[in-house]
Amino acid sequence: MSEPELIRNDNMPARAPDLIAARDRGDVWRIDHLSGRLAIWMGLGNLDVAGQGLTEVFRDVSPSLDYLADEALAHGHITSLPVQFLGMKALELLADVTTGGHDRQFRQRQVHFYFRPAPTGQARTHRPHEQFGLVGNSPGMQEVYRKINLYAESDAPVIITGETGTGKELVARALHEQGPRQAHSFVAVNCSAISPELLESELFGHEKGAFTGAVRSHRGRFERAHQGTIFLDEIGDMPGHAQVKLLRILEDGCLERVGSEKVQPVDVRVVGATNVPLEQAVSQGRFRQDLYHRLAVLRIHLPALRQRPDDIPLLVSHFLALFSRKYRRPVERVTSEAMSLLQAYLWPGNVRELRNVLERVFIESQANIISARAFKEWIYERQNFSPGDWGPQSLADSAKISPPYPLSSERILLPDHSPLALSGSSTDVFHVNRHSTRPARLTEDAIRRAYEQASGNLTTAARLLGVHRATLYRYLKKLKLTRDDLEQ
Repeated sequence: MSEPELIRNDNMPARAPDLIAARDRGDVWRIDHLSGRLAIWMGLGNLDVAGQGLTEVFRDVSPSLDYLADEALAHGHITSLPVQFLGMKALELLADVTTGGHDRQFRQRQVHFYFRPAPTGQARTHRPHEQFGLVGNSPGMQEVYRKINLYAESDAPVIITGETGTGKELVARALHEQGPRQAHSFVAVNCSAISPELLESELFGHEKGAFTGAVRSHRGRFERAHQGTIFLDEIGDMPGHAQVKLLRILEDGCLERVGSEKVQPVDVRVVGATNVPLEQAVSQGRFRQDLYHRLAVLRIHLPALRQRPDDIPLLVSHFLALFSRKYRRPVERVTSEAMSLLQAYLWPGNVRELRNVLERVFIESQANIISARAFKEWIYERQNFSPGDWGPQSLADSAKISPPYPLSSERILLPDHSPLALSGSSTDVFHVNRHSTRPARLTEDAIRRAYEQASGNLTTAARLLGVHRATLYRYLKKLKLTRDDLEQ
């Protein structure tokens, strides 16, 4: 295939692209051109890859190139994004992606990729979507990364809020590992997993004979964390007598073991986490007000996964690469239909639930590409639950640190109108075939109703329609619809 013409763009290099891809009628990105230097970097030699699927050639790439192509098609261009080619001796490049012209049949838009070597260590340490063991590039996650960098050098107490499964312990570890106490111990305690009778002894230690069964002296978690960091998960469940001792440590830096009259100094940074509002616990008398004000000096909030659906493709790519290494079996990706399904689900268990679901499907599926059908059994299980029966109780009358699940507008896990609910109902609001893998055929009426139900949010409207955001934009252009038209 001949070299493409030189592309000039204010946001892109003034040279020929290294990779050109176009999406076929089956919604699969296929390679139109691969430059010689990219072929050398990848060790492909003179192999002709034109017409092959993008993910077939570029396996184990994080983030996946078809995801980047969709993003470029939706937003116009992406600049200086670190990309790691895990299968090519951990090759790390910086990518610029932009939309180009049309393919030779003038049927599909092209996307152009430009690659250049990343400075040593830059792609790994400054990858914007993956930091401190956390994955995500949404505004909420960027704020979490910013606060971790800002708070790590401080010794002030930190409260981490967020729903179960959002990764609060990862944030606590990041604060420890990025700060001056990293050479000392990080000790984690789940306050709700230890009985109230034993928690005080476990945290602060006890002397021999302090109570029945205390046959020897015991160093508590605070002593073990001396000069390091202690992470108190579910701190709102701490009993009152333990709260008094914690307050003294925060104010004076001293503790007393149970059954001891000796006061000893301890130097510990305290990081607490809660998935329920501490303000509510204070108003109900379950948590000391003076301790609350002493603890809540700094605060980091982790957004729920349903509030950042655009991070799901990054998390899926991350976990599939993780499981590929763990089980020594390559799985390239999930299909676009499966990805739409995952983005339509509300994820009451957040990132932890997503990881568990992907591991289950990874183990059960023997294919290199995971389709939506692989999630069918899990979907039926979820539809048999009423989330209001087992999720956190509504906290409408109290101050909220993080919104409870489900919200008043989120009464079911997979909405009946979701085109990927796989329920077999013929009463779909948008009349999309749930079982079809053919390209979506959107009508103006369906787009208008989805736009209205999504309150003007095009990303949410695309999820309701069961298509990628770029597909919705393509139909808006095809039908010559603007936001003003949809508002009418």
